[in-house]
Amino acid sequence: QVQLVESGGGLVQAGGSLRLSCAPSDRTFGSYPMGWFRQAPGKEREFVAAISWSGDNTYYADSVKGRFTISRDNAANPVYLQMNSLKPEDTAVYYCAVRDGYGDYDVRRIYEYNYWGQGTQVTVSS
Repeated sequence: QVQLVESGGGLVQAGGSLRLSCAPSDRTFGSYPMGWFRQAPGKEREFVAAISWSGDNTYYADSVKGRFTISRDNAANPVYLQMNSLKPEDTAVYYCAVRDGYGDYDVRRIYEYNYWGQGTQVTVSS
């Protein structure tokens, strides 16, 4: 079973930046669609961003559009989430996920993804 290894979380002041990375233990999964979600205390897990298998298509939640960028170079490299202009409301545990298949799907739905990372904490202080 593939494992997704996340890194890059931490504590940052409002207005600052962080870059998260997510690398599958099986590089084959680097060729599949991937997404980032987050979960704040007491709230449901929510969609943040997603990227197609080729990297040509990206999708964002309205709350992060213009501030966050999801990217991938190729199947051998991690998927990144560059987070700029961070706000206290961005504080959450961030999870990456991979969908082990192609075709049409709803990038914002948790059930569309088959494997999940353990999560990395992002804390933004005001």
